[in-house]
Amino acid sequence: MSLGFGGDVAEFYAEYRRGYPPEVIEVLRETFALTPDDTALDIGCGTGQLTLPLAARLGHVVGLDPEPDMLRLARRTAERHGVANALWVLGADTDVPALGALLGPRRPALAAIGQALHWMRHEQLFAVLSALLRTGGGVAVVANGAPAWQQDSAWSRALRGALEEHFGTELKDSCGTAARDRERYAAALAAAGFTDVRHTEIRYAETLTFDRLVGGVCSTVPEDLLPAPEDRPASAGHIRRALPPAATFTEDVRVSVLTGRIAAPATGTGAGTGTGTGTDGDTAAPRP
Repeated sequence: MSLGFGGDVAEFYAEYRRGYPPEVIEVLRETFALTPDDTALDIGCGTGQLTLPLAARLGHVVGLDPEPDMLRLARRTAERHGVANALWVLGADTDVPALGALLGPRRPALAAIGQALHWMRHEQLFAVLSALLRTGGGVAVVANGAPAWQQDSAWSRALRGALEEHFGTELKDSCGTAARDRERYAAALAAAGFTDVRHTEIRYAETLTFDRLVGGVCSTVPEDLLPAPEDRPASAGHIRRALPPAATFTEDVRVSVLTGRIAAPATGTGAGTGTGTGTDGDTAAPRP
């Protein structure tokens, strides 16, 4: 199954998608008591923006993605950085049960989904993961900031207008980054038996050049809608004319980390597991 992120889209993704700040990995390490002996799954791994930082802290990481070009570029980046403990597997969220069977008794400590859960059947996936992960481990749903055209700034609103004019459609999809998405995912984690469901936000500012801004947008456009190479200068010019006349653009990046843990089995009578929730749609052309 391909979601249209192959070819040049995957190349844009590898070059222009921002990585995750170190604080994300630290939240995961503390929440799930991760050790260098642990294994993690990165489901919908893309080109490895989350997989590779996890590999630096854990024994093994499995990056799973349905797009061959994404995995090819992830493997290339891993090799360039000397990462030898990451395994890249072609597959979707529906392949997680088979992957779990292959792992056998070595239960993963973590299943991470970075900026990809909106493509998946999350209720079914959480149910599978609740039986797959080790006690004390769990699921982390990480949203790496709102799309560039969905932010509260003049340049973002201008970008949205230019893209809506280009694609001839209203861009409303939150791509799993909105508060309503987190609330929905948190409820599904609790329903699947995960405990201590909580939300952590990591906030920072990032300055983008115009080229990085356009490259990031191109990483979200389905392959069949991406302008041909000869048409890209004109498309970039259309965006440039729509934006304020600035050399750089500042993003207020709000990284959302939603976690749910696998509790130890209750012992004795009257014991139970409580679930706490600490949380703070639509389809369009670009789709992170």
